[in-house]
Amino acid sequence: MRTIRGTVVLPDGVREAAVTFDRFIVAVQVEGGASDGAGPGATSVGAGAGPVILPGFIDTHVHGGGGADTMDGAAGVAALAAFHARHGVTTLLPTTITNPWGNVVAALRGVAEVMAEQAAAEAAGEPAGGTGAAGGAIVGAHLEGPFINPHRLGAQPPHAVEPTEGLVAEALASGVVRVVTMAPELEHATTAARTFAAAGTRVSFGHTNATAAQVIAVAEAVRASGGTVGFTHLFNAMTQLGSREPGAVGVALADPEAFAELILDLHHVHATTFRAAHAAKEGRLHLITDAIRACGMAEGVSELGGQKVMVRGGAARLEDGTLAGSVLTLDRALRNAVASGVALAAASRALSGVPAAYLGLRDRGSIAVGARADLVIMSPELDVLEVIVAGRRVTG
Repeated sequence: MRTIRGTVVLPDGVREAAVTFDRFIVAVQVEGGASDGAGPGATSVGAGAGPVILPGFIDTHVHGGGGADTMDGAAGVAALAAFHARHGVTTLLPTTITNPWGNVVAALRGVAEVMAEQAAAEAAGEPAGGTGAAGGAIVGAHLEGPFINPHRLGAQPPHAVEPTEGLVAEALASGVVRVVTMAPELEHATTAARTFAAAGTRVSFGHTNATAAQVIAVAEAVRASGGTVGFTHLFNAMTQLGSREPGAVGVALADPEAFAELILDLHHVHATTFRAAHAAKEGRLHLITDAIRACGMAEGVSELGGQKVMVRGGAARLEDGTLAGSVLTLDRALRNAVASGVALAAASRALSGVPAAYLGLRDRGSIAVGARADLVIMSPELDVLEVIVAGRRVTG
């Protein structure tokens, strides 16, 4: 049992409080008045003398980090989870990239292996991780590709395929696909979306040239099958909002039930564009990293899906200049959100409460009695001091 005191981001606001926990949070004792936290342009929360305590971050879209990648297999999955834990990520979905199908299936098996190791470690009362690395809890995989439009690849390698019945069944047989990115205009997309939705997989639209009508039709099919609709890295690699053709972006912003990811590294999306999206979709917009293996490494040459990537000035690009994932961490995304003018409590929700709701994780995403003790302890300047996963310190 442990108690920590500081400026705590609670479901009803930012307060001075004490949080007592073991594996779960057992008590929250409020000691001061409520506040919305940092305001426009702030670089510090400016409240209290102690640390800032937030719910653990949840990254639903992360390819790699610290030199490791999901496509490397189990060792890479464990290593990237350990890397991102140092930046506040307590739950994550390792994310594949479009590759020959056998490589994609092998990557899903690697995720399944680490999930099994984590489950065994948790049952034995050991720190989360897998293959010896302590990190955030892996609750599934994000299958980003190969069911995407070959004419809207972005930085995905050219191995896109149609979501046929056999491929969808093989993906689901891995038992780990929690989110799938699909282009809704593809042949078989509607049937595939229904199948994924019925299996509990979130269907996220991305890497698409779809019209608004095409997006809406498949979204309706997902919901008719009891599923949840998302949008993959909003604004990037999708049809844009226009006055007469709303595109995928228009549907995402207009649909009050749909969730949407956003990469707030200030290369993929401008701060003002982020604020507009947040205003339209607060409670449904969640921040992701889309990080690649180069994240946390020295700038220079790296790799993504077998392609050469150059990292310079905080951005990763293919040789033709196309943005290739990111080198963003979620603690940086939090600071970017607060500096853009979003209050700390709202920024925190976009990193924890919203992705928890998207994934249907009712045991985490907020600091509340009975929730998992997944916590990020930060300085007033929002630098990570310590990270706790299910009550156990994994870094700091």
